[in-house]
Amino acid sequence: MRLIINIERVGFADYDMDLFHLCKLFYEEADVRFDGEDGEAAQADLGIRIALTIDEERDRVGVEVSAAEASGNTWDASYERPLSSQTGDDRRRVIKRALGAGLVKALEQATGLAQPWGTLTGVRPTKLMHNLLLRHDAEQAARIIQDEYFVTEEKARLLTDVAERQLKVIPDLHTINENEVSVYIGIPFCPTKCAYCTFPAYDIRGNNGSVEAFLEGLHYEIRETGRWLKAAGLGITTIYWGGGTPTSIEAEQMDALFVTLHESFPGMDKVRELTVEAGRPDTITPEKLEVMRKWKVDRISINPQSFTQQTLDTIGRHHSVKETVEKFLLSRSMGMNNINMDLIIGLPNEGLPELKHTLSETEKLMPESLTVHTLSFKRASKMTKDRDRYEVAERDEIRAMMEEAIRWTKRHGYVPYYLYRQKNILGNLENVGYSLEGKESLYNILMMEERQTVVGLGCGAVSKVVYPGGEDGRERVERFPNPKEPFHYNQAFQEYTKKKLELLQSAYGNVAIDQ
Repeated sequence: MRLIINIERVGFADYDMDLFHLCKLFYEEADVRFDGEDGEAAQADLGIRIALTIDEERDRVGVEVSAAEASGNTWDASYERPLSSQTGDDRRRVIKRALGAGLVKALEQATGLAQPWGTLTGVRPTKLMHNLLLRHDAEQAARIIQDEYFVTEEKARLLTDVAERQLKVIPDLHTINENEVSVYIGIPFCPTKCAYCTFPAYDIRGNNGSVEAFLEGLHYEIRETGRWLKAAGLGITTIYWGGGTPTSIEAEQMDALFVTLHESFPGMDKVRELTVEAGRPDTITPEKLEVMRKWKVDRISINPQSFTQQTLDTIGRHHSVKETVEKFLLSRSMGMNNINMDLIIGLPNEGLPELKHTLSETEKLMPESLTVHTLSFKRASKMTKDRDRYEVAERDEIRAMMEEAIRWTKRHGYVPYYLYRQKNILGNLENVGYSLEGKESLYNILMMEERQTVVGLGCGAVSKVVYPGGEDGRERVERFPNPKEPFHYNQAFQEYTKKKLELLQSAYGNVAIDQ
């Protein structure tokens, strides 16, 4: 049942999306409206009045919030802070934070729900921590996160631990963008599309013509990008094959792509990490593993998501638990000594017992890294469109499952090295990458913290161009997406390649583009 919320704003007239997302942290099915007329406001299940005052002389901003249910229950909260900021933010951000603090305090009273991430709704909280660490020590940075954003001590410590570990793994993290980029290669095919997925993932069966046309475009992109990188004098830090499932294509097709990579890209012998997502066990063969070994792939992912067969059937993963184990052991036997596994907390019909079973099965394999996701209802996924068909755990059980995963990873020697958050994530929690010492994914760190340009090649790939400079960590980031659909990509790869290289040129200086 949808809850209608009407927000009356006094002393300001914007920040709609910020207030909307904060309301959604407490009420997943909220229909949030703003400044409704008397009749519309009277129909609301929850009315919220937010009054903003700014005192220039005292350098203070204050917020008064009152919330009232149609049933008559009321709650009040207030918040005041300096207009100046410890984080160096501009005035608008300070006001946004003050409004968020007042609203969260009121809704925590109304619902009894505490928000461990406070007013933070963004995807990359560790990026914020890195910005703070450029100006403060770790203890001060953690305190600022708690004071300014109402993040709990536990989450502030997690952010600090992750950021410090990233700097240990990549000591030049804050300057790496000056001379190198990373590369993402998107291969948009899968055996089937999982119910929760919104990545480009098209059924590879019966689409050989489409696959060949796509690969023609990808070879072109690799060659042209390599030519530009050589002219610009830029090296490559990491290369990541994602998708889709890259191992959906044939071994010969993979081998041909590696040939083009080595012929086109500068300094392939200096690349620090080469990862291939082999997420679907049903796509892994000895021939493909041999190709990856031949080209010195040093990290792969084999993603069970769950070790409960009924769950795999429900979410559309047409492989068996047994096959996951067999393909993991096959990969090990063929020299793959850095394997990641993805697990998802909160999949349909799963609770704490199912997670404990999945973790006990994972223990038998002990991958070098483990990414623990919390299910997110992404807008375009099949699961979201048919949400009534899927039973998922309640907020309290989701948090209990996350706590169990934290205990398990700590007990087995895994430590967190990157994290990110998503809108509509169950329990307002986070996705965390854990690894054994020295087995962290460099690409995951660089991509998530936006400290380095990532050049996206292939279908659905998004280039993130980080303009060099910005000593305070606030580099300008510009995104350029390739087409998601193979048909569109196949028709326009030359045009998109040219536009992307022009964007790179604007960031890195004048390099002639002759096409």
